[in-house]
Amino acid sequence: MYVARPHGTSSPPGPHGTTPPRPPAPPPPVLDSTSLLGGQREIRIQHGNETYRLRHTRNDKLILTK
Repeated sequence: MYVARPHGTSSPPGPHGTTPPRPPAPPPPVLDSTSLLGGQREIRIQHGNETYRLRHTRNDKLILTK
């Protein structure tokens, strides 16, 4: 049985009263850290009103801090 829903809500139920599955989301893009850092050991990333630091450590790790 189909039940009408207000505009903007989830899709109608499937044949057995369940919501149809969503298609899988595309995978996120992959960025190479060396191209992102551009040969530097640290970059700053502006996100909204905040500035973050992305550092490449001597132990070959990446650290993101606010």
